[in-house]
Amino acid sequence: MVAVNYVGEELWSYFNAPWEKRVDLAWQLMEIAEQLTNNDFEFALYLLDVSFDNFAVGPRDGKVIIVDAENVLVADKRLIRQNKPENWDVWYESKFDDCDKEACLSFSKEILCARVTVDHNYYAVCQNLLSRHATWRGTSGGLLHDPPSEIAKDGRLEALLDECANPKKRYGRFQAAKELRGYLAQLSHNVR
Repeated sequence: MVAVNYVGEELWSYFNAPWEKRVDLAWQLMEIAEQLTNNDFEFALYLLDVSFDNFAVGPRDGKVIIVDAENVLVADKRLIRQNKPENWDVWYESKFDDCDKEACLSFSKEILCARVTVDHNYYAVCQNLLSRHATWRGTSGGLLHDPPSEIAKDGRLEALLDECANPKKRYGRFQAAKELRGYLAQLSHNVR
């Protein structure tokens, strides 16, 4: 027996929504990535299957919800700090995967479970949902495709998305994700 619950339209149905809505959804996705990575419980929840079909948007409140969490890795950061495996305190940067399939991610479960500071969730959201590298159902460009001309001209959004998906600087994804969250909050008026 399987029980299912309708929680809203899948994220994919918002791919061509108005710009303001897509920015709000992108901000929420980055906030989810942050909360799953860094929280008071000291458990990191790493999403291993990130695609437009694994998220939905609530019909009443417009909140992004994870609807398919069958591929999640749980890392106990307290235990990692206690056991101190090799390189436990060295920041881990996920490797960009420029594959020719949809929703590709490369990761090492062993490393995700042995490091305290990991950028996997930012990488997964940026590469597979937000940036120009995101491909799904024959489309490309990610949720933030075709920004308004003033934002495209400015270049900041594209630079942050590129650095978040495929960093050029050491630990660049960590900084880009932080700046991207702030920039999206500003664009969507979700400033806290």
